Amino acid sequence: MEVKIRLARHGAKKKPFYRVVVATKECRRDGKNLEIVGTYNPMIDPVKISLHKERIKYWLGVGAIPTDTVKSILKNEGFYAKEA
Repeated sequence: MEVKIRLARHGAKKKPFYRVVVATKECRRDGKNLEIVGTYNPMIDPVKISLHKERIKYWLGVGAIPTDTVKSILKNEGFYAKEA
């Protein structure tokens, strides 16, 4: 069972709001997930991002793979150490 950290879309038409969720690869985008580990709201300026860093570290530690979008959000939040 492959586990991913990805975005689940919520909100109204043309007003997206995303939850950062941990889900199995087979689950649908807005379907069942294992845990909600944060939120991402791109509609306000500046963009609002809220993350549960301890839980994300746990899921990464047990082998969860972030999608490209989530990986860039985590990098922007300073989650990954800068390469020297």
